[in-house]
Amino acid sequence: MFAVIVNTLAITVAVFIGLLLRKGLPEHISSSIIKALGLCTVVIGVQGAIKEDNILIMIISVVIGLTIGEALDADGRVNRFTDRILKKGSPKANSSRLTEAFITSCLIMNVGAMVIVGSLDAGLRADYTMLYTKSLLDFISGIMMTAAMGVGVLGSAIFTFFFQGSIVLLAEYLAPYLSEAIINEMSCNGCLLILAIGLNMLGLTKFKVINYLPTLLVAPIVLVIFGYLGIN
Repeated sequence: MFAVIVNTLAITVAVFIGLLLRKGLPEHISSSIIKALGLCTVVIGVQGAIKEDNILIMIISVVIGLTIGEALDADGRVNRFTDRILKKGSPKANSSRLTEAFITSCLIMNVGAMVIVGSLDAGLRADYTMLYTKSLLDFISGIMMTAAMGVGVLGSAIFTFFFQGSIVLLAEYLAPYLSEAIINEMSCNGCLLILAIGLNMLGLTKFKVINYLPTLLVAPIVLVIFGYLGIN
């Protein structure tokens, strides 16, 4: 768990540094940084999504996942929950911006093979190399995202602690089920959501990314069903 704690602290420190930088940034520079991060996010999303081996799995997963998200009104529920919390603590805070910063940072920092494989290595072999590398990357990206998007990025530190920590602690039980194909499928679909976030940051689209999150759980199931049916 030590590497997970290091990763969590790296993000937390990065957020505080980013907040200090944010105070001295004029609005037009902050806006420009968000667009620049949007471009980088689009590139990250495209690079990851094109690794999909079976586009049919992605299409089915997205359609089913989005249908579940829309039916549950996941985006609306999360935003209303955030809004209620903010009204108690800071009535002037913008709940949609806070939620956007939280979801964006969580996906960018916790989607990808590095997170799952690194956490499994830490839990099974006490090999923390990959998580330490990720901590450095999260530290740098955390500063930039916080400077542009605000304190909502801090939520990703909490999410990282519980998400990665759970994989590390349960590595012995999860490893037999998290095959390379499943990890790749989750990563590709996650990168598709990251692409959607990047397009939103550029102001080109208004995807309700939260409604797409069930896709990450649906994708491995679809992959297993395809394998069972012998569909390549």
